[in-house]
Amino acid sequence: MNLLYANDRAAIYPDSWYAATSDIPARRPALTGDVRADVCIVGAGYTGLSAALHLAQAGRRVIVLEAHRAGFGASGRNGGQLGSGQRVEQPYLEKMVGSDHARRLWDLGQDAKALVKDLIAEHGIACFLRPGIAWTAESVGDVDDLRQYADHMGTRYDYPVEVMDRDAFHAVCPSPAYHGGIIDWDAAHLHPLRFALGLARAAEAAGATIFEGSAVREVDPQGRVVVRTATGTVTADHLILACNGYLGRLHGQVAARVMPINNFVAATAPLGDDAARVLARDIAVSDSRFVVNYFRLSHDGRLLFGGGESYGYRFPRDIAAKVRRPMVEIFPHLAQVPIDYAWGGTLAITMKRLPYLARIGPTILTASGYSGHGVGTATHAGQLMAQAIQGQSDGFDTMAAIPTLPFPGGATMRTPLLALAMTWYSLRDRLGL
Repeated sequence: MNLLYANDRAAIYPDSWYAATSDIPARRPALTGDVRADVCIVGAGYTGLSAALHLAQAGRRVIVLEAHRAGFGASGRNGGQLGSGQRVEQPYLEKMVGSDHARRLWDLGQDAKALVKDLIAEHGIACFLRPGIAWTAESVGDVDDLRQYADHMGTRYDYPVEVMDRDAFHAVCPSPAYHGGIIDWDAAHLHPLRFALGLARAAEAAGATIFEGSAVREVDPQGRVVVRTATGTVTADHLILACNGYLGRLHGQVAARVMPINNFVAATAPLGDDAARVLARDIAVSDSRFVVNYFRLSHDGRLLFGGGESYGYRFPRDIAAKVRRPMVEIFPHLAQVPIDYAWGGTLAITMKRLPYLARIGPTILTASGYSGHGVGTATHAGQLMAQAIQGQSDGFDTMAAIPTLPFPGGATMRTPLLALAMTWYSLRDRLGL
């Protein structure tokens, strides 16, 4: 199944609240003929656009090939949460890779968060950036776990996290599902598509060229890299694969380690005064389930709620109904609220929920598998690959040293594995295990 077209119309943004509240530019032309570049980038999401911006600012001739539109994939459809550190919590990361490597990864994660904020300020990207992300406790045991995590981050990393008991957290998020939580005030949330479109404008202003409607069919890595679409070719000194969940068959080594999954988001009708019964402060929230629910209020007073597991790669017929079920578990009083928009998107995960950055050829770099932590990590990965191409590879090499195992059975077994895993973990969530 070609996920580029399995659930979407070619080069048409999904009918999301994000698209409805963005200034969508005219479609850029497709690649035609044979062109030359210093660097060819496949994919115009956060990774590819950030790499293009930083390389163009360094004076490199950059061409970006995008099958659909800039920000079309997960970069323009996600929950908009700009988290701290890496996707995996630091105590677990320390056990996985050791304290020294974990500390370097934490610092890089903080660099990623700062990079997004700096890019928004530098390029005047109007994407409603706001501070604060909360993580919820769904049991008394979860409260203790979050408190221990906050203590660890304060002691080991000198990083403050606000801990809230049940009453304090209910004053912020009055859901009966939660027993407390923590808030990271240096984390943030934003309008993801407006951020992606702002990156695209900045990259073009710096001199990069973006071709839309230009799906890559083949890559010839011999000598100078030759990238072929249906209507043209790019010959380049370097290639960046920035496809994430839409890589397809372009590279087997990457496909074996990065699994596409679908996620779904709904936007309710504006809640008016009832918005305070969802969130009393303008923060984003993620819960502690394996199949994560995440939500925040939009700038026009809607609840943007992400959730609902997927057992295959086709989007369900009724995405709104799929998202409404977990939404009502968290906020029972919203059982009858209208849902004005509902959409799906394809992201990518790895076995350890940490990104996969790699040199897959003498002149080919790749980054993907952000596992739901892509707003900062993907943007930063683009910058790290741009730096590596210019001979400054310390940050890239630190990320690339993360052990990334292939999924059992490789790319061919990903679909049945996805169904099995999501069934098991959703059952655990419902049983409270």
